[in-house]
Amino acid sequence: MAKLSKDLGVGTLHPRETIFATGNLAAAAAEIIIPADGCSTVSVDFRGTFSLTFEVAGTLDGTNWTQIPVRAIAQSSVAYLGAVTITAGGVWVGKCAQYKSVRVRCTSYASGSAAVTIVADSGTLDDTLQGMVTTSIGTATGASGAAVTLTLAAPGAGLRQYLTYLSINRFAAAVLTASATPVVVTTSNLPGALAFTFAADAAGLGTIDRWREDFAYPIAASAHNVAVTVVCPVTTGVIWRVTSGYYVAP
Repeated sequence: MAKLSKDLGVGTLHPRETIFATGNLAAAAAEIIIPADGCSTVSVDFRGTFSLTFEVAGTLDGTNWTQIPVRAIAQSSVAYLGAVTITAGGVWVGKCAQYKSVRVRCTSYASGSAAVTIVADSGTLDDTLQGMVTTSIGTATGASGAAVTLTLAAPGAGLRQYLTYLSINRFAAAVLTASATPVVVTTSNLPGALAFTFAADAAGLGTIDRWREDFAYPIAASAHNVAVTVVCPVTTGVIWRVTSGYYVAP
């Protein structure tokens, strides 16, 4: 059975699955808390003229709070509000399904006052806002006979890269002769020290060997806030190009 939601400002029940509250945050440690039991998504709206640092957090026991990763609508990055100083209004969204209550809290104060509305509802967070699609692409191209490394930079505290696809091209800038030793492309900060083997066969000038993997389930970087690398080794007569699609999330 669906729960009635409540406007915490006036104590009125509404026949919809949305819980919301409003308030003005104009001092350090000022906060707004709403119950989120049965809700999936939290949205926070900031308005006014201010220079403040916020966090959005959730709790299971009412005592211990965990920051909720949220994304600003119309922006491509994911960030913890507790780590970002905001000086302009906007709307931020995140997932709150696992929490009993959710709060928005001013963690440091410089000036002004922010009019804040926090909403929790049962709607599913859109994949684009959630960060579950390719939002970033990294690419690196080498020179003939040179190694090339694709580096996906460390994304920030509490976050990691999720690879959605990986493409590696081996271009013959000279006539290649066969070898008994395979060419191995290595990686760092991916599960199991992920590596890929390329043939060391004979190839004509101008030919290209393409390898691409579209991951049905994105590959998560092994460690938070650490760069991911894909390293193509020095190979005589070969120009490497590496491209990866990825998104950043907790």
